[in-house]
Amino acid sequence: VSTQSTGEYAEPIPEGQTSKHLSKLAKEQKVHIIGGSIPEKDGSNLFNTSLVFNPSGEIIAKHRKMHLFDIDIPSKIRFQESETLSPGNSVTTFDCNGFTVGVAICYDIRFPELAQLMRLKGADFLVYPGAFNMTTGPVYFELLTRARAVDNQVYCASIAPATDREAGYVSWGHSVVVAPTGQVVDSAGHEEKTIY
Repeated sequence: VSTQSTGEYAEPIPEGQTSKHLSKLAKEQKVHIIGGSIPEKDGSNLFNTSLVFNPSGEIIAKHRKMHLFDIDIPSKIRFQESETLSPGNSVTTFDCNGFTVGVAICYDIRFPELAQLMRLKGADFLVYPGAFNMTTGPVYFELLTRARAVDNQVYCASIAPATDREAGYVSWGHSVVVAPTGQVVDSAGHEEKTIY
């Protein structure tokens, strides 16, 4: 697995096709959308970025992943985001119908201080789009989601793509929503599933 192809897919925001498509969907459906994460090109830098759109299709928040994931387990997986991506440096929250939502990306969930900073900014709900791999996912994905929910006494959702074993990077899947008590409210397996 390599991060070297990230630059091929990176796009400027808001001019890129993904930004435009998510904006159109939010406006058509009259909903807020947290658009997972996409590779963003900003000058000579590449970021792993999550966009949030309001029901008018406007970008109301942008989170650039702060904690880049580097892993090298011989005979299992090597993935080095720091070889390609730049880290973000902002704590991201937004208003959604009177609630404050915090957004961070994937490996950002490993750092409780970031969740605490979102909570200090008033976050009632934390959302982590991410794609843990088949090695770390079974061990940490639900565990860290439960920890951030309990640590901060908020609902927490970790949202992942379904598992596609034919993909170059295989996601663990297993999206999950957790209550402030640490109880799993709903979850998916490897398959596509709507959870709430």
